[in-house]
Amino acid sequence: MRVIIKEDAAKCATFVAGYIAYRIKQAKPTSAKPFVLGLPTGSTPLGVYKELIAMYKNKKISFENVVTFNMDEYVGLDENNPQSYHYFMFENFFNHINVKRENIHILNGMTKDYAKECDSYERAIAKAGGIDLFLGGVGSDGHIAFNEPFSSLTSRTRIKTLAPSTIKDNSRFFGGDMQKVPTQALTVGVGTIMDAKEVIIMATGAGKAEAVCQAVEGNINHRWTVSALQTHRHGMIVCDEQAAGGLSAGTKEYFNSIENR
Repeated sequence: MRVIIKEDAAKCATFVAGYIAYRIKQAKPTSAKPFVLGLPTGSTPLGVYKELIAMYKNKKISFENVVTFNMDEYVGLDENNPQSYHYFMFENFFNHINVKRENIHILNGMTKDYAKECDSYERAIAKAGGIDLFLGGVGSDGHIAFNEPFSSLTSRTRIKTLAPSTIKDNSRFFGGDMQKVPTQALTVGVGTIMDAKEVIIMATGAGKAEAVCQAVEGNINHRWTVSALQTHRHGMIVCDEQAAGGLSAGTKEYFNSIENR
């Protein structure tokens, strides 16, 4: 595991966007062999999307041969709902780059057959050749995507009931009203994420400090689903100083020394 500690959220975003652009250009994707990118929503990746949009507008990167798979979608929200992840992704990223509409994959929260939708998503990922790089955030309780505490670490895409802490955290996007937050979501599984060739988890702010500490220094366990990253051959956590606040001095010194060589 790599742990990249930056001064603040803005520097985390700059690093991650630069790394994603580097990996895409390094892969030299074509229509026959695209670069497959897993993407999150929420406030944490917004800075990354802004940086990638700027790179595209400055002709430093192209998304023409990039295929995307989003992590999750609320159950019961259609793609025109401003709080849906469909709407979020187009508003904050897809509408501003040259990604092809047919290359965008987001779970359908309005489906009448959750099992079929989730199975189709897994098969679409496999058909695309698997995910080259999965970007994600982490909740204050250590969940990745909507894999809440005590989710199976080998789980696949499925419907999940959201934990009260997640509903509370996400209520900020619903005017602070917890009653307006959907109680269920379709989400890729921990196993789905871990199947990616690379995984980057971002964490910013003091509220994520315990999750980062558990991910790096804790045991691998389903209470903190982010801890599964310890098993990944190419896993990376990118966090700011506040989110790294729970790590021991020795841990921070070690990872900083590695990156500064």
